[in-house]
This record gives sequence, structure tokens and C-alpha cells, in this order.
Amino acid sequence: MRGKRFARVLRFVAFAAMAAAGASAVVMTLWNWVMPVTFGLPVITFWRALGLLALSRLLLGGFHGGMGRRMHWRHRMREQWDQMTPDQRARFMEGMRHRCGRVEPDATQSHAL
Repeated sequence: MRGKRFARVLRFVAFAAMAAAGASAVVMTLWNWVMPVTFGLPVITFWRALGLLALSRLLLGGFHGGMGRRMHWRHRMREQWDQMTPDQRARFMEGMRHRCGRVEPDATQSHAL
């Protein structure tokens, strides 16, 4: 049992390292192809690309899970929409019209959220 767990962890670490190496290689290649010619910036190494990748994930995306977690609001909004009465939906749409501009409900409105 312990050997299987160790092998699974080792495979995960190897896969994560290969994914990071592949992503870094892509970042390095794209940077060295576009940035020096376009903006006169220096060519970067693999390790700088890895650092840029880590920095961008920290500043822009974080290291949390995939799209499922970030898109959870859609599920919550869908549940709230399903619990609304037609009158509440109409008032909601009217409020959105005032806040966001013209919003046209269509025949698939109940399935849109």
C-alpha cells in the first residue's frame, strides 16, 4: 500500500515537473521570438522564463484549481434564477437594464444563466 502511494506521488511530481518545463520552454520561445524584436528587450533563459511563469501565476491567476472553481458563480446564479418567480425575474431584468444598458430577454432567457 505504501509503495503504491509513493509511486503515485512520484508520478505526480514527475508530471508536474514536465508540465512546468514545457510551459517554461513555451514562454521562453515566445518571449525570445516576440519581445526582443518588438520592444528591444533582452533574450531570456529557461530559468528566467520559469520565474516569469511563476510570477505571472502569482500576480494574475494564483495557484488555485481549474476553471470549475472560478466558474462556480454560474452555478450559484443559476440556482438563484431557478428559485425566482416570473415577477422577480422581470424586476431583476429591469434592474439590469437600468444598470447595464439595454438587456433584451429572449425565449431562452430561463436557460441563459
